[in-house]
This record gives sequence, structure tokens and C-alpha cells, in this order.
Amino acid sequence: MAAVLAQRPAAPRLKRLGRVDYLEALEAMRGFTHARDAQTPDELWLLEHPPVYTLGQGASPTHGPRHGDLPVVRVERGGQVTYHGPGQVVLYTLVDLARRAIRVRDFVCLLEQAVIGVLAAHGVRAARRSGAPGVYVDGAKVAALGIRVARGRAFHGLALNVDMDLAPFDAIDPCGYPGLRVTQTRDLGIALTPAQAGTALAAQLAAGLARA
Repeated sequence: MAAVLAQRPAAPRLKRLGRVDYLEALEAMRGFTHARDAQTPDELWLLEHPPVYTLGQGASPTHGPRHGDLPVVRVERGGQVTYHGPGQVVLYTLVDLARRAIRVRDFVCLLEQAVIGVLAAHGVRAARRSGAPGVYVDGAKVAALGIRVARGRAFHGLALNVDMDLAPFDAIDPCGYPGLRVTQTRDLGIALTPAQAGTALAAQLAAGLARA
């Protein structure tokens, strides 16, 4: 009897949500992840947030924010404190890692590689940093990431600085590192709008998932 090959998971569905309040997006991610089952297709959500600071589950308040009146939200993702605002592309990755047989560490590498691939396509060399998830160019952080995995299913994701006001990062130690510089694709000479950068980022990640 001929062996039956397991069907590979379908490519994730891409949703462009525009500008969404952080708490609204957070509750939607939680609801999707809680309700999904073994047949639920994976989804990638592209969006931007109004200005907000978010702190991962183990984040220390000593890393800020130290001033300002922007909202601060503590969430269940990994990582320390970061800032989200207009002009930053956020890619939420609602991916069933167990179904795809992808380990969490490998998934983090896929997220980082998606950013590295987008920058490389525009002649910018980026790199990972040992012990500090994210993507860096000449020591400055251009993308942050933090995920949560529940029952083998990932949510949260990554944020790529594209064309934004970087000043709010001055009130925090980005991702828990005092003095860490941040940058954005505009300042790296990449002429992409946030929408264009988001499209490229989602395509890079979808290709990585297909190869995994």
C-alpha cells in the first residue's frame, strides 16, 4: 500500500488591519489563539498602533518608561519594554508551531531572518545579536520581537521601525538594554512606506515558513 504523505500546512492568511489600538489587537490575538483548533489556518496580521509602551511578562520597571504620559501595557509576551507608534510595522504571527513542527527558538530565527531578508533586498546588512532577540544594523536595533506560545500556537510577533518618531524610545532602555540605540529603515536609506515594508516582511516570513 502506498504511503500517504502528510499534507503540509497551507500558507498563512495575510490580513492588513491598518491602525489599531493596542488593547483591541491584543484581545483579538488572544481570542483567535484560544478559539483556534487543529484545522484553523495560520494568520499574519499587519498593522500599526497609536503610541504605546508595552512590557513583557518579566519586564523590570527600572527599564522605563521614565517619563511621558503614553499608555503602558504589561502583556504575556517575552522580552522587556518596547515602544509602538505610527510608522512602525507590526506583524503579529498567529502560527501553529506544533502543526508545522517548528521549535520556538527556530521560529524566533525565522522572524529575525524575515527582517534581515527585507533589509538585504535593499543593500543593508543586518544581524542578530546573541542573547538579545531582534535585528540590528551597526549596533542599532531596527526590529524588536516577542512571542507567546500557548498549546503549541504562537501569537504576538515583531515590530519593524520604518518611518516614525523615535523620540519615545529615549524614555526606555529598549528591550532592557541601557543606552541601546534604535534606528529605522528610512534612516538606513530604504525608501519604503510602512505598507510596502509590511508587505515585504510578510512575504519573507511566509517564504521562511514554507521552507521550514
